[in-house]
Amino acid sequence: MSAPDRLYDLLPAIYRMRDADAGYPLRDLLRVLGAQADVLEQDIARLYDNWFIETCDDWVVPYIGDLLGYALLPEAATLDPQGTTCAGTLGRVLAPRADVAGTIDARRRKGTLSLLEDLLRNAAGWPARAVEFQRLLGRMQHLDHPHPSRGGTADLRSPGALQLLGWEQGAFDTCAHSPDLRRLASPRRRGRHHIPNVGVFTFRLRSYPVTTTPAYCVEERGPHCFSFSVLGNDTPLFQRPVAEPVPTHIAEEDNLPVPLRRYRFAERGPSARWDEVSDALYGDGRSVQIFAPDWPAKGQGVPVPRETLIPADLSGWRYPIPRGRVAVDPERGRMMFPAGHRPKRGVWVSYQYGFAANLGGGEYARVTPEPDGATRYIVHVALPARDPATVVWPPGHFASIAAALDAWKQARTATPGLRALVIELAESGVYEGRLDLQLDAGEAIQLRAAERTRPVLRLLDVRASQPDALSVGGGAGSRLVLDGLLIVGRGIEVHGPEEDEERSGHEDLCELLIRHCTLVPGWALHCDCDPKRPGEPSITLDGTRASLRVEHSILGAIAVTSPVHRGETPAVQLCDSILDATGPERVALGAPDEAVAYVEASFLRCTVIGEVQAHGLALAEDSIFASPLRVLRRQAGCVRFCFVPRGSRTPQRFHCQPDLAWAAAGVSQREREVLRVLPRFRSTRYPSPNYLRLADTCCDEIGRGASDGSAMGVYHDLFEPQREANAAARLQECVPAGSDAGVIHAN
Repeated sequence: MSAPDRLYDLLPAIYRMRDADAGYPLRDLLRVLGAQADVLEQDIARLYDNWFIETCDDWVVPYIGDLLGYALLPEAATLDPQGTTCAGTLGRVLAPRADVAGTIDARRRKGTLSLLEDLLRNAAGWPARAVEFQRLLGRMQHLDHPHPSRGGTADLRSPGALQLLGWEQGAFDTCAHSPDLRRLASPRRRGRHHIPNVGVFTFRLRSYPVTTTPAYCVEERGPHCFSFSVLGNDTPLFQRPVAEPVPTHIAEEDNLPVPLRRYRFAERGPSARWDEVSDALYGDGRSVQIFAPDWPAKGQGVPVPRETLIPADLSGWRYPIPRGRVAVDPERGRMMFPAGHRPKRGVWVSYQYGFAANLGGGEYARVTPEPDGATRYIVHVALPARDPATVVWPPGHFASIAAALDAWKQARTATPGLRALVIELAESGVYEGRLDLQLDAGEAIQLRAAERTRPVLRLLDVRASQPDALSVGGGAGSRLVLDGLLIVGRGIEVHGPEEDEERSGHEDLCELLIRHCTLVPGWALHCDCDPKRPGEPSITLDGTRASLRVEHSILGAIAVTSPVHRGETPAVQLCDSILDATGPERVALGAPDEAVAYVEASFLRCTVIGEVQAHGLALAEDSIFASPLRVLRRQAGCVRFCFVPRGSRTPQRFHCQPDLAWAAAGVSQREREVLRVLPRFRSTRYPSPNYLRLADTCCDEIGRGASDGSAMGVYHDLFEPQREANAAARLQECVPAGSDAGVIHAN
């Protein structure tokens, strides 16, 4: 934006002097003209930027691709040319900027194996590994062209090669196979090991970091047993992908987001010791790192030396560990110290875990809007080399959330005009204690994670006679925002005014907004990811009319207790989230003392495990309800492009399943169709890597049944069907001559 008086400053001084005598009417006119000139100049600059693929708007990408002869998918032809639709995620999937930019380069490298990996990465956004199956065929050696490394029998003394046979769908298999004459691109049963077949294995799970977070002491197994996950559950550790050195390089395990294997976790090489951890996987900036202050000796353990680690199988929590060593199981995310030589100052870990999307609390980039004029306090936590109790913090920095809230109360008393507070949790540690947030009228509090951190809010059971949930209350117009947190141990309780306060006209909290948070379903987890308290709700609305909005989050059940004087129906809105009651027979949204919860619910791109019992339903779209959906007031609202089980009571439905399958089938085939059109999940337990992901064998009515052809449910915005179609189209254009290429999902 240029100076507002740039046109006025160009006038001769005599005119400016006369204009000043008249009260500056000419200056005001030229300011209006200057503002319009700025708009025109910005538009001209934008037109120039739209000539280049690196700087153009999203809606221009298909047009530049058309100039290059880039073939778009049929769905891309329906995108709005003005950019209102193409600017969204679907437009960027159907016309990937990186794929269009690499069109010329792809034509020059057509027929090369490494190009197929780049095509999948650019066209679908998936890391990939290309494999020529002819190199894995068992065959006789030619005397003139020997290949000693190909076609041999399996070496039974090489456990690593045998482990790769079925691991990640065989993407790294090195054993010889007999020929399979079926085509890889067959629409029926696909073959693999044949001369023309080239498979491109895609890795759709992402590797997410956890930085310097306390490990969980599994006390029921012993004080020397620890879990990498702060929730105490088993979790496979993942590879932190390393960039490939050259474009022609074929991806290996260290270049892809894959789980770590025990065999690979150990040191390898001619002079390697198998009882030590690989230097490529352990250390600062690598996949795993462990901190244990003053272990194995005082002044050591930050971090734990690599030479002290032993890769081991800790499935039974039993392993003979020498003094001064620690056993690590990367496939279960466990570690054990010697029983007589355990760390006394705690254990911290940094590692990678696998998940499918930016959902719930995690160390990924988030857009966090901040209230205007807000006061920001920063809260720190104990780290391996720092004790916050002994640190002198500068103004605005605190050692606990409670200390920050006390400082806010004092600031409000000294300056009554303050209305907005932001409490930022600075590290990915564990913040323990009990919170009671009482907001005054018009007050807004935002409790959020710092950029690329995942703080854990652990609510403790400290009172025997009362619940210890995160208690929230407020006056008229107050608002609470939780952003980027992982809450474990208890749930959130939003309470309204007492009966006598309600009669006097006292208003309560206006809105509770939960963004990118995880409220652990069942409050806590066992080692096998089963919930410890499966019947407990994550959110309780107790006699309040506050609206609840949940975005990109994972939470357990919601329990609603209606106020004495009901009035207008409170709103409960869930967008791009998981509502998990830990079992389809439980109630995901309901009232403990009534037939239905007195709320008006909305579900947009959600996956719900458990029954929904609500007074009203404003809108349900592109969602999966694994259990019946029962709504009392059916005259208003709409359910569209959703899976709703038979026996549900809902407002008007449009293009829902299995209703369409039931109507299209014959009378004798209807029951069979209902059993076929069901959501099939890879895993139903949080926090497994495939948590509530639809299986590849799930029917197309659900896997492609959303309003835009994507999958129903919480992973709708991944647009996996469109990505897969885009990848298949690109492979057919650049496949080597005489070859038959196909996409194989490794995970």
